Amino acid sequence: MKANKQSGFSLLEILIAFSILALALGILLKIFSAGVNTAGVAEEYTAAVQIAEALMAKTGVEAPLKPSEATGLENEKYHWRVSVSPFQFMAENVDVTALAAELFKIKVTVSWGDDNARVDRRQVELITLKLVNKTS
Repeated sequence: MKANKQSGFSLLEILIAFSILALALGILLKIFSAGVNTAGVAEEYTAAVQIAEALMAKTGVEAPLKPSEATGLENEKYHWRVSVSPFQFMAENVDVTALAAELFKIKVTVSWGDDNARVDRRQVELITLKLVNKTS
């Protein structure tokens, strides 16, 4: 009499295989969602840098440079601040009164995100110097 031996997977083997598959899919979905989130943040930073560069480029073009501060909102999301101040020379041997031009420090800050949550608040800051002829 021969024993009837069946071939195939046992119920335990199938349950273990499905458990491993579920864990692997969960990890893959988490990796993909992190990638999508990172792409979204990168897109926001790119938009903020473009806004900051545009604000910096037009500062001193539409109106003469003078110490000032301006704020605004772009695309109902990005808060910006442009600050113009005279550049302070640190060298003691520079005679500022003898210079034919003035140097201004321009600082542009663009921020976005939740105002109440410090973790989600992001910001980009650009600083440059612009040289303008002195007005007598």
